Amino acid sequence: MREELRQAKRVIVKVGTSSLTHANGRINIDKMEVLVRQICNLANAGKEMILVSSGATAAGLPSLGFTSRPDDIALKQAAASVGQGILLHMYEKLFAEYGHTVGQILVTREDTVKRSHYLNLRNTLTALIGLGVIPIINENDVVAIEEYKIGDNDTLSATVAGIVEADVLIILSDIDGLYTANPATDSTATLIHEVSVITDETYKIAGGAGSSMGTGGMYTKIKVAHMATNSGIHMIIASGESDNSLRKVCKGENIGTLFVANDQGVSQKHHWVAYGKRLSGSITIDEGCTKAVLNHGASILPAGIIEVDGSFEPGDTVSIIAKGKEIARGLVNYSSTDLLKIKGHNTQDIARVLEIDTTYDEVVHRNNLVIIH
Repeated sequence: MREELRQAKRVIVKVGTSSLTHANGRINIDKMEVLVRQICNLANAGKEMILVSSGATAAGLPSLGFTSRPDDIALKQAAASVGQGILLHMYEKLFAEYGHTVGQILVTREDTVKRSHYLNLRNTLTALIGLGVIPIINENDVVAIEEYKIGDNDTLSATVAGIVEADVLIILSDIDGLYTANPATDSTATLIHEVSVITDETYKIAGGAGSSMGTGGMYTKIKVAHMATNSGIHMIIASGESDNSLRKVCKGENIGTLFVANDQGVSQKHHWVAYGKRLSGSITIDEGCTKAVLNHGASILPAGIIEVDGSFEPGDTVSIIAKGKEIARGLVNYSSTDLLKIKGHNTQDIARVLEIDTTYDEVVHRNNLVIIH
């Protein structure tokens, strides 16, 4: 499986704040230089490279007199405003030294939720790659409010990987990969080199948050791996502290933890449905409906629905729950109000119950349904 990483053409690299800074929170220029040199050398070898970089807020804190992240949102955004320019300027100088041009893209959650924004982001990234430019992507922390935040750059990197149909996503972190237990507290913990299927047990052994300067812990990275692998993309968690981690990963060396891509990766439209659009509610289905959906690619009909949660309208994305676990996501044809009326009914009863003439047979059509677990 590692051999496939050698053949990867389009590579997304996500670097966390801890992999770019000293212990005191200031930017570590040596670390940045090593990262940029590896990316440029891989680009020289013919790979299409995209960098998702944290560190803007950390870069801005010293200039504003802060020694740690402030709790106040406005102050965080002020630090990001100052730091984004500092960080990009440093990247531009370093990449230019190795003969490469970079382009900055700042995104918010809204850029993935709205279909037109999603497609525009994809077109822009495709154009930059085609021009030989290395995109540097970060969340637009300066203007993003909680409702529109992606939340962390691990999730952003998986979203970008799906948008551009990357071959591999490499997450550089302050830990070597996924361990059998928390290595900080358990001396018997060993590194897991490959995860072929992400299970409940995988989530259980994931640790908590990482460094004080970053936002994404190991649990988040497992969720991100789930997104990436379901999109047909290999994902690697490797140490950003080790020398030449990127080069070693792309040579197929056995470092870090490899999460193996699902061979049945979703299409661009289904990626947007599952991971781009905001979830508006959930539908719980019975055992018969669950088997039909998972084993036979069936649509979801009213008769198989046993519970409706949340407030949503036709066209919204909902989570499909079976036995307390999310198994799929899809675009719903009915509002939550109408679903509460027709759940458990046969298809031929819909028009009578809702007192309308034209109806959909399916609550969620199989063409708008994505299996995620």
